Amino acid sequence: MIQPPNFHRQFVICINNKNYPTSLEIRKIYQVIPDTTATKHQMIRVIDESNEDYLYPNNYFIPIELPKAAEIVFSNIN
Repeated sequence: MIQPPNFHRQFVICINNKNYPTSLEIRKIYQVIPDTTATKHQMIRVIDESNEDYLYPNNYFIPIELPKAAEIVFSNIN
């Protein structure tokens, strides 16, 4: 997927996996997929343990800033 030049990947750390123990791991970093509709409903779209993007309650995560080197590594995992 080609990203625009000013594209900034967003990452979060999972702090709760209630009701989703097989899909989310507490203390694990997940990549966010921007979704304005989900945001309006207090949800967040992340690439989970199935390597697919799904919606979860946004209070299950804390946003983080990764150093550029770590962001590059996370971008090349797929």
